Formats: sequence, structure tokens, C-alpha cells
Amino acid sequence: MSEHMQGPGPTPVPSSDPTVPVPQPGRSGAVRDDGDHVVTPAVAGHPGRRNPVVEHVGAGEPVEREPGDPLVTVVLPCYNEAEHVMLEIERISRVLDESGLSYELLCIDDASTDDTLEVLTAAAVDYPAIRILAFRRNGGSGTARRIGTQQARGEIVVWTDADMTYENERIPELVQVLLDDPSYDQVVGARTTEEGTHKWARVPAKFVIRKIAEWLSRQRIPDLNSGLRAIRRSVALPYLRLLPPGFSCVTTITLAFLMNQHDIKYVYTSYAKRAGTSKFKFFKDAYRYILQVLRMVMYFDPLRVLMPPALWLVLIGGLKLVVDMVRHPLYVPASTILLVVSGILIGSLALMADLLVRSRDAV
Repeated sequence: MSEHMQGPGPTPVPSSDPTVPVPQPGRSGAVRDDGDHVVTPAVAGHPGRRNPVVEHVGAGEPVEREPGDPLVTVVLPCYNEAEHVMLEIERISRVLDESGLSYELLCIDDASTDDTLEVLTAAAVDYPAIRILAFRRNGGSGTARRIGTQQARGEIVVWTDADMTYENERIPELVQVLLDDPSYDQVVGARTTEEGTHKWARVPAKFVIRKIAEWLSRQRIPDLNSGLRAIRRSVALPYLRLLPPGFSCVTTITLAFLMNQHDIKYVYTSYAKRAGTSKFKFFKDAYRYILQVLRMVMYFDPLRVLMPPALWLVLIGGLKLVVDMVRHPLYVPASTILLVVSGILIGSLALMADLLVRSRDAV
């Protein structure tokens, strides 16, 4: 997991020029004089061209929103996306500019080994809404989204990818759902097709895992791991510590909301073939995906996972005990005892886990 602590920044230079922002206490970035011009942070709404500041931050306390902050923050994790990230920046910026929503585009370079950071820095000169966070160590998309959400200044945070797969033109539509209906806390772009790598294996595997998640959470889930979603930041903050570093972070935030009665609206979207090379490793990531579904339900409702096998073991052991006593009176095989004892132990573990969940003060 990538965690980079923010070091002491340069001393701010006071200025009477209203076009030069003076950084507020506790905010990332600073104004500094490099001899020829003033270098300002990449803050949404700053007019004209400027030299962007690349921020290096790690896990910490979420930033506090202040008057004048943008309404929307788009968190855009980037790892080796130099060839096409500029197209995504142009697309996202265009539709949000046309929507009239105040926004910032928080681009996170996840220790890319290509020229992604250079492309982002060059783009920030002409796109005033861009902020850049740079990781010195690769932390995964989950780490990028978690820290990005903590550092976001918008009340509504949009997660998406920089690989040209999602309909980012529909970001204002997702945001508008949350603005129009306060009963929803998350809007997910549910994909209608699968265009990822290993499609022959991903489609049935994702279907089975999604059905397991629906059974465990007692909710219908059209798309369990879509990377395009809009979230109320204030609602999401307590759950960020649950996010794993990898791709299953989107699954985690979905289940965390559902298991805590936060309503999610699904908006059907198309899904395109990704640009560049996929970072998804089928067997390793699918294994982590399954574990994360079970982990999240165990975290919120352990009885749902553990009690059914416990009862089945006790029931089967009890029936086998009756059969054994009929066939061989006063003789109980070790297998029968093992079944009953295993069921009792798992049931006891389920009850203890449930007590721990209910006694927990935090999320």
C-alpha cells in the first residue's frame, strides 16, 4: 500500500494580486516564488495558464471542505496511461465544463514507469481544474481511490478509469442523480457488456461471484465491480479504511454501502475495450475478488456466512448418529462425532463474531 507522508512545504508568499491564491492552512500545495514567476497549486477555478504543483501525500486525515471548494471531484488513477490519459482529461473536462458544475480533476500518478506524470503536468498548464497527486511507490487502484477520496475537496466524488473504457461523458448525469435525489448515496454505471481480457473466463466467474454477493447481501446488484460511480464523500469517508489496495476496492465500497442501508442507484452504461495494456491478472485478482466479497459480508454479517454450514454439519451429524445407533447400538463412529463437534465449533465462532460486530463502535 502506498503511503507517502507530506513533508514540510515552502513558505507561502503573500500577495496582493487577487489572481494569485494564497494557500489555506492544512491544504496541499503552496505558492512559491521561483524567481521569474509565481507557481500556484493546481486548484479548480484558477484562470489561465500556470505551472502546476505536483503534490505528494499519503494516508492521513481527510481534508476539510471550505467555502468556495468545488462541488465535484473526479478521482482519476493513472498507471502507465501516457498514451491516452490526455484524451480522458479532454473528455472529462469538456462535459463537466458544459454541465456548469464546479469541479476539480484529481489525477493520481501511481508511480508510473512511463511518461504519465509528465503528460499530467503538461495538461495541468492548460486545464485549471487539474490537481496532481504523485505516488513514489505503486499502491494499486484501491490505494489511489482511497487517498484521492480523502484529499478530494468536492462533496460528490466520482471514481473512473483513465483507460477509455467507461462512458465518462455521463459523469454529469451520475452527479445530477445525487443532486436531485438525496435518498441515494451512490450512483453506479452498470455495464451492459464485458470487454475485458480473458472474457471467456471473466463473464461466468463474475456472474457467480455477483450472485454470491447478492445472496449474502440480500440485494440485487446489476454490476458489482464497475469502476464508474459517483459517491457522497461524507458518507464514504468512514468506509475508506476497508478498501483493499487492488481492483476489488469498488466491490468493497458497494458492499459496505449495501450492508449499511445506504441506497445505490444503477444507471446502465456501455463499456469499451480498454486502451493500452490491462493490469488485471485473472487468477490472482479473481481470487482476491472472491475473498473480498466474503470478507466484507463477514465484517458486517458473519452469521450469514458461518451459521448455515454450522447448522448443516450439526443436522447431518445428528441424522448420521441416528443411523449409526440403529445399525450399531451403543457405537458412535469418530466421523459422526467430528461432524457434530465441527458444527458446534463453527456455530460458536459465528455467534462470537456476531457479538464483536454488534459491539463495534466504528463502521
